[in-house]
Amino acid sequence: MCLPKPKVAGPSKEEIKQSEEAREAAEMAQREEIDRRAMQKKEDISDVLGKRGGRGAGRRSLFRASGTGFMGRFG
Repeated sequence: MCLPKPKVAGPSKEEIKQSEEAREAAEMAQREEIDRRAMQKKEDISDVLGKRGGRGAGRRSLFRASGTGFMGRFG
């Protein structure tokens, strides 16, 4: 005599819904952490640049006409 195969039950709709909500909450928390770190980096960079001073304290151009750049040496 043949018996019917037992039905393999997967996750219920409620379990699927709960897992989707948990995944969305985790993604949102991760995104908020990324945004928080990015804002902190932006503030840190702004602080460092603000402490350096005004113009002329940063990098110089390689193509300065004053003779100190590439064009002054090799041009």
